[in-house]
Amino acid sequence: MKKLTAILVAFAVPAVALAETYGIDEFHTQTGFAVKHLVISTVKGEFGKTTGTVSIDDKDLSKSSVEATIDVTSINTRIADRDGHLKSPDFFDVAKFPTITFKSTKVEKAGEGKLKVTGNLTIKGVTKPVTLDVAGPTGEIKGMKGEARRGLSASTKINRQDFGLTWSKMVEAGPVVGDEVAINIDAELVKK
Repeated sequence: MKKLTAILVAFAVPAVALAETYGIDEFHTQTGFAVKHLVISTVKGEFGKTTGTVSIDDKDLSKSSVEATIDVTSINTRIADRDGHLKSPDFFDVAKFPTITFKSTKVEKAGEGKLKVTGNLTIKGVTKPVTLDVAGPTGEIKGMKGEARRGLSASTKINRQDFGLTWSKMVEAGPVVGDEVAINIDAELVKK
């Protein structure tokens, strides 16, 4: 009888999902980048649309995951001619490669409120492993409509040439455009 009672109690208790799934709120997320120009100044820009899904397991953060897509056609450096050139086959070639994607392969704690998220970054059809330094995720708060929201900030640096982001021999021979690109993402997440 005790065994039967234990089985009935087990079925009566709802299963608790450890991971919570959140969508990236594209209207409250900013993906920016910075690269040196002529070794003397830093040019900054952003991508206006980042979407994706973040699964967070607060009990075991190593079971968390991230999938994000950046719309390269939304690039904005505040100079229309430069944006057009960056979209051209000389750089991103958005007609063939309209998105940048990231898919995590490993999540690990890196201190209080910090994570290291390793994954595959694909730019212009080239996939390379990168590690994001993440602050967060924050605890949940309620949005204006009662929805659960969290936030996080992530950063990494890549070598643009590793992803085929090269233009001409003159640019690559001289210090016109730096090779190192800093990427920063400030994301707001909404529970699905």
